[in-house]
Amino acid sequence: MKKIEKIYIAGHRGLVGSAIIKNLKSKGYFNFVTRTHKELDLTNQQEVVDFFADEKPDYVILAAAKVGGIVANNTYRGEFIYENLMIQNNVIHQSYVHGVKKLLFLGSTCIYPKNSPQPMKEEYLLTSELEYTNEPYAIAKIAGIKMCESYNIQYNTNFISVQPTNLYGPNDNFDLEKSHVLPALIRKMHLGKALENNDWKTLRADLDKLLIEGVDGNATENEIIIKLNKYGISKLETSNQKPVTRIEVWGSGKPMREFLWSEDMADACVHLMENVDFKDILNNIYNIEAPEKSRSENCKTSLNESQKPKAKSQELKNTHINIGTGKEISIKELAETIKLVVGFKGELYFNSEKPDGTMRKLTDSSKLETLGWKYSVELKEGIEKMYEWYNS
Repeated sequence: MKKIEKIYIAGHRGLVGSAIIKNLKSKGYFNFVTRTHKELDLTNQQEVVDFFADEKPDYVILAAAKVGGIVANNTYRGEFIYENLMIQNNVIHQSYVHGVKKLLFLGSTCIYPKNSPQPMKEEYLLTSELEYTNEPYAIAKIAGIKMCESYNIQYNTNFISVQPTNLYGPNDNFDLEKSHVLPALIRKMHLGKALENNDWKTLRADLDKLLIEGVDGNATENEIIIKLNKYGISKLETSNQKPVTRIEVWGSGKPMREFLWSEDMADACVHLMENVDFKDILNNIYNIEAPEKSRSENCKTSLNESQKPKAKSQELKNTHINIGTGKEISIKELAETIKLVVGFKGELYFNSEKPDGTMRKLTDSSKLETLGWKYSVELKEGIEKMYEWYNS
């Protein structure tokens, strides 16, 4: 990419998009196109058609998506599959229509089967059933991967799909109903610490920054306590009459998860945008030379007969790239680490009546390492940085 070329970043305010744009700026890129959801509804086909016709970006990074944790995914199943499919279809297709030089589509490792072999390699996609609680979201993301892959094969586009593991970092979502496990636990521990210290100034300041179901810092103490109790943050009387603050964690605590600092993820994405094309992935996986076509021919070309796979074992699929650390931690150990970082002194209660989700989700990122990139921020360091950001 040239520094002067126009880069459209869809979802620039979110955890993923904000980290990517920060990384690009640090490398000297400056010609960005961004739109808020109010300015451009990516689920609206005509709005996306008009946007691409007006702006004509050279590069596209598709980080916009409807995301959430187990509760949100399982509760808003229709919204998750519809909105994500519409966003992807509109942006990817218009990138093809307008001859975008390269598109980067961000998915998630929840695309892999519920009982996938570990660590999860790209080739394990669609080998068995998905985890039910996030099935609609996963199916939408799989469709996005296959759309990029199919357009590359038929039209010779340069669309790359990446599947980051669980991300965390600045601009994360701390909504207790809709957030992922790590930011949710950070906020729960923060509120729990304030509750155990009777620090109502901190409690009210937190609620003023981010309401909990309409309850802000102006609510009465009783209203705040009721709302905290609903989300598993409670102060209990013990047998010796000494109150103890308890944080509920969904599930048994046994599931293993992998976490990646969002700014590491951004660095991986920019590395791929600068250094890796779809033809490089073909060479890396299949030892197939992709055809060289001019940009004006992109909308009309496909692999010629000599370049098409000769046998089923050479079918062009699973050309997406995992982004991860290759390290995992149990939810129990994660909660204990966050408790230590935040300084919460109370109890952790693992509610095994709540769903665990997939028991393991460890990625194999060897393909990305072969393409020249590896993570740098370890988990405890990242949690410390994230809590510092949350308190800033």
